[in-house]
Amino acid sequence: MSTLAGLEPFDARRATATAGMLRAFNDVGLLTSADVHVAQTIARLAGEDREAVKLAAALAARAPRLGHVFVDLATIAATASVDSEEPVDLSSLPWPAEQGWLEGLRDSPLVATGEEDPRVGRPLRLLETRLYLDRYWREERRVAADLGRLAREEPSGVVADVLDAGLGRLFGDTGDEAQRRAAAAAVCRRLAVVAGGPGTGKTTTVARIVALHAEQAQARGERPPLVALAAPTGKAAARLQEAVHDEAAQLDLAEPVRRLLLDLRASTLHRLLGWRPDSHSRFKHDRENRLPHALIIVDETSMVSLWLMARLVEAVRPDARLVLVGDPGQLSSIEAGVVLADIVGPAVGDAPVGRPLARGIVVLRRVYRYGGGIAQLADAIRRGDVTNTLDSLASAPDEVEWLAVDAAEQAPNSPDLQAMKRAATEGAAAMVHAARASAARDALRALGTFRLLCAHRRGPHGVASWTQVLQGWLAEELGELEFERPDYVGRPLLVTENDYELGLYNGDAGVVVRGPAGDRAEAVFERAGALLTFTPLRLGAVETVYAMTVHKSQGSQFDTAAILLPPPEAPLLTRELLYTAVTRARRRVILIGTPASVEAAVARPVARASGLRERLWGNELSGA
Repeated sequence: MSTLAGLEPFDARRATATAGMLRAFNDVGLLTSADVHVAQTIARLAGEDREAVKLAAALAARAPRLGHVFVDLATIAATASVDSEEPVDLSSLPWPAEQGWLEGLRDSPLVATGEEDPRVGRPLRLLETRLYLDRYWREERRVAADLGRLAREEPSGVVADVLDAGLGRLFGDTGDEAQRRAAAAAVCRRLAVVAGGPGTGKTTTVARIVALHAEQAQARGERPPLVALAAPTGKAAARLQEAVHDEAAQLDLAEPVRRLLLDLRASTLHRLLGWRPDSHSRFKHDRENRLPHALIIVDETSMVSLWLMARLVEAVRPDARLVLVGDPGQLSSIEAGVVLADIVGPAVGDAPVGRPLARGIVVLRRVYRYGGGIAQLADAIRRGDVTNTLDSLASAPDEVEWLAVDAAEQAPNSPDLQAMKRAATEGAAAMVHAARASAARDALRALGTFRLLCAHRRGPHGVASWTQVLQGWLAEELGELEFERPDYVGRPLLVTENDYELGLYNGDAGVVVRGPAGDRAEAVFERAGALLTFTPLRLGAVETVYAMTVHKSQGSQFDTAAILLPPPEAPLLTRELLYTAVTRARRRVILIGTPASVEAAVARPVARASGLRERLWGNELSGA
């Protein structure tokens, strides 16, 4: 094991002109230059020159970069890790003794202590052993207070007999009881949470929630409610809009209510809140200028960070309803916080919870999308049950195939990888044939039949390496393709940035096909059943997508999802990552990874430091 095998001399993460503790922690890669510069700047402004205090400040600055809201100084020495190809022994670093470290912070001009310390303007906040950047402490408190207020307040004016009739008509006598309860909660509570895994009917329930609200307004003789549909990403917003429109066409609704649903347009949360040209961190709608909507529904809430949730809840009108929809078992936002999982908290279990917050939370468990084998595997992973996960990998061979090897140690044409090779080349070859025949819809359909999902972008287990392997397999099947050309026919595309002018969003997938006249290539995408066609060179941020990261795959579904696991010691290998990857599959999962990697993933939940759950639920955390 390498002791201090850290950053290369010219790595951009290396801080120059620094010494002492900060230098040691930066050399090994635990701190980046940005962390060091933040600590040095605020220490200089406050006249603080103690190395241990500056180290704590740098670790507090590091925390949000890794998704944490604070750093726990009591555990950081034992829990910190460095994302590198070689293991790094961090115990050799000059960690300060805990008690003296905390005492030094308590009397530092950089630090306010406790919840009620009146000293404003201090950049750090120390709560026992938890050290926050002051901004994140304030955001956490605000989100907890705003959500708590919404949860406690019960709206008046609910017409009970109209609600009962609507629930009976929209869900029927044999409908999903949990979906019915979720819809009722969204009418009867100011804050409702519709939680559940993929295929449990969350977005179809959303359409019924909007319809029930419209019927309530009609019964009270009011105008139809102003409804906002939103999601963290443009792709998720487009998918939510399509799902609501599809349901509206099928539901038993009065025509004015149906028109309301069909006229709804979803947007990103950023667009809903409204950009301000004078600020990168504030929106047009805030606590002083609330959103006008009576009902706000947010899909894919697991991807919402603490900062964005704070901006949303402060902008909700006091008399409005907020419905949060998502899967608390999925990967969280790449920014700080694990907000949806914190909100759902112990309510995800079966034990009843008596707090007001729990009355608006309903977890959907019945899966409609994929088969029983995948559902069983996903449930075992979600519960952290290693034994049942391993059993599930062997119990449904038609749906789940486990290649118990380290893929990076295999030759591309190894017999151990043949199942993945067959699935990959069948789907890609069908896509290329359809693209060459100008059959755009068939090419898009083939694009969704297979996807390789990786934890990393680079390295021997990463997207870049395995894209080359898949391209090699495809070349064996079809002959050489012009992979270097951005417009080669059959190229699978992934949009990596929103392009509102073209109506394409980060995460949208398309294919380059031969145009109908056969004389040029076209990039085609599908939106709400309609084809969007562009000249390939007109596209901005796109990449080739034979493989993608699990993070990028959130919100997508594929007939077959092949999941390539890194070694067990990889920090990104977590329960949430494996669960998210498995639940991307509609019909079949191919898992490539050693038993040690599977066990490590299932046994290792994402450990994000966050105090929101405790603020919302107090000590009532059994089953969390």
